[in-house]
Amino acid sequence: MNGNRKQQIIDFVKENGQCSSKEIFDGIGESFSYATLKRILSDLKTDNYLQTKGQGKGTKYLLSPAYELICPIDIDRYYEKEIDERQIIENFNLEVITEVLKKYNTFTEIELEKLALLQKEYQTNISELSENEYKKELERLAIDLSWKSSQIEGNTYTLLETERLLKEKETASGRTKEEAVMLLNHKDALDFIIEHDDFLNPLTVSKIEDIHSILIKELAVERNLRKRRVGISGTNYKPLDNEFQIIEALRNTCDVINSKNSVFEKALLALVLISYIQPFVDGNKRTARIVSNAILMNYDYCPLSFRTVDSIEYKKAMLLFYEQNNISNFKEIFISQFEFAVRTYF
Repeated sequence: MNGNRKQQIIDFVKENGQCSSKEIFDGIGESFSYATLKRILSDLKTDNYLQTKGQGKGTKYLLSPAYELICPIDIDRYYEKEIDERQIIENFNLEVITEVLKKYNTFTEIELEKLALLQKEYQTNISELSENEYKKELERLAIDLSWKSSQIEGNTYTLLETERLLKEKETASGRTKEEAVMLLNHKDALDFIIEHDDFLNPLTVSKIEDIHSILIKELAVERNLRKRRVGISGTNYKPLDNEFQIIEALRNTCDVINSKNSVFEKALLALVLISYIQPFVDGNKRTARIVSNAILMNYDYCPLSFRTVDSIEYKKAMLLFYEQNNISNFKEIFISQFEFAVRTYF
């Protein structure tokens, strides 16, 4: 019920522009008290859906600049339209990083409370494990992450074949050499961040490049930041095609991530923004997933394996950010996968 009321208020402000609380109350004409309205307005402001202008009786409510970033979008309805029918932000939008994400947080207080409780559960769980037991669980998660992260990129190895490859170096018949190398590189990158748990603190452009170099070793992929245009299948979004602008976008991303107090915020932004910038010719999303996990592990937070993510749903949530600069669906994936990792591995 409260969710419906919140949406009613947002819709009213969206339609009417700046409004006082009395104008909202009179305009909605709902059967709840003025005190209830004031409480909901306070919640909406805390969660960055609304912001205020003026003071006291002159206070007006308007949509926050973060609203388009975090407002829920029905992803199934969104993709009912074909690529060329969708109204999208076609070009890379630096302001979403420097103006919106720098100033506003993406998680609501309720979401952060849920994640904090799960993190507490993780810390309790690992405190009861021996060092050897903890390493075994981390190894299990690393295999799952290597498999799923590669599967999202089209790798056809099964989970069991991946386990055999990473544990016994036994390749699967009917699979390409490149697929095996991709998986082995993934495990190498994970081993590297486990061994150097503070490597990405603070996050820098050169350190992101170092992770990418491990992931594309012995693959026919160019190292270093790209100097030419790339297209992304399934969307009309066009990433930056200028090397100097790519460096600037990455530097801004590192600055924003380093400035955030919430570890969850840091990890989510790394996941989304490295993918959005597409700084490399290939291996961008793999790099983003490793960097995000490195951030979590640096602060002794539970890493994510993404094992139960549907590859198509992951791509849809990512494309939604590319096209609308909306993080809502990807945030849901992050929260559900954090919960899955805490409950499954440790």
